[in-house]
Amino acid sequence: MLRDLLGTVAEVPEIARAIDAIPTGVTGYDQWGFSPEQSKLLYSLGYRAYRYFRPVIEGIENVPSGRVLIVPNHSGQLPFDGLVVAVACLLQAQPPRLVRPMAERWFPTLPFLNVALSRAGVVTGDPLTCRNLLEAENAILVFPEGARGSGKVWSHRYRLVDFGRGFMRLALQTGSRIVPVSVVGAEESIISLTDVKPLARFLHTPYFPISPFLPLLGPLAYVPLPTRFYVTFGEPMRFEGPFDDEDEAIDAKVRVVKDRVQSMIDEGLAKRPGVF
Repeated sequence: MLRDLLGTVAEVPEIARAIDAIPTGVTGYDQWGFSPEQSKLLYSLGYRAYRYFRPVIEGIENVPSGRVLIVPNHSGQLPFDGLVVAVACLLQAQPPRLVRPMAERWFPTLPFLNVALSRAGVVTGDPLTCRNLLEAENAILVFPEGARGSGKVWSHRYRLVDFGRGFMRLALQTGSRIVPVSVVGAEESIISLTDVKPLARFLHTPYFPISPFLPLLGPLAYVPLPTRFYVTFGEPMRFEGPFDDEDEAIDAKVRVVKDRVQSMIDEGLAKRPGVF
């Protein structure tokens, strides 16, 4: 089925050139299912969504070569923020970076989508997998807010929830830099007034958002609005200390990153000319 779908996707030349320029050392598939050739078509498909949101990218020069953790805020109900950050790193970073996004553990349970994600380089957020990828000099895209961030309701928009510690322990363990990223615009693309938790549990999803356009638009209420995304990559941050330090010590370092991302969000909101 995946091959049939990809056969209908027109390859975007700049996507193909960027992936060809990256020395992945992979022929066929790597051990996590990534395929350079199929990723060209999947990224070409994602490029359409990237263009839909007309992103304004700043600070892309802050994405270094070598091992790095790219750490944005998370929002918008569906992971369009991750898609936009990943395509920006591929097309605008010098040299191009093909990031390895860390997906929520429930994504691999989705038929068809789990295969497509792995072919594009997405991996489940497992610490050992992430450590191995960093030691192989990859760029990892990780959302420390997790599903709690992407499922934010309207009243909590652009307010970060607590970051997990895992990304910081990995950065310390592998000597990786952290690039903080702010994404402004995703909060308004799919609005959630409330999260129906019993329904989410029934469907085995992390949340079930209720759109303000229900019941008027039916399923169309969940089609993302063409909001403009403003994505800012901050200067790389480096931390020192034992990766297995006490939680309190790790939390102090995590707060530094969280505070930096929040300040970048606030700056982005203050200067953006409008939602669309």
